[in-house]
Amino acid sequence: MAEQHGLRRGDRITLTGLRVRAHHGVFDFERAEGQEFVIDVVVAVDLAAASSGDDLARTVHYGELAEQVVAAVERDPVDLIETVAERVAAVALSFDAADEVEVTVHKPQAPITVPFADVSVTIVRRRA
Repeated sequence: MAEQHGLRRGDRITLTGLRVRAHHGVFDFERAEGQEFVIDVVVAVDLAAASSGDDLARTVHYGELAEQVVAAVERDPVDLIETVAERVAAVALSFDAADEVEVTVHKPQAPITVPFADVSVTIVRRRA
């Protein structure tokens, strides 16, 4: 099956640019001061059942997803944004209608000594 943005083609719900202040990082000053993280989430979900019955219970409620993603990113600090991405993927896949998720965690204020626009990691996870 063809893929786009790392996901198989099909229906999806996308949240782009969720901004979260959190304290992740390997350096003490990152943990103490915190910084902004930007999260993109693309959830593969079959939207036919939800749309044909106009039934919110048959899809992923993007408002609830956004709130749960922010809460997951804000909680206990970790060293790696890779770990943050896994945490967000688990949140998205906890919704019954979600089949697959692509998560990108951006760290635009990463402690890098050369000019840069962004640092990010992207993972794709499927329901087991």
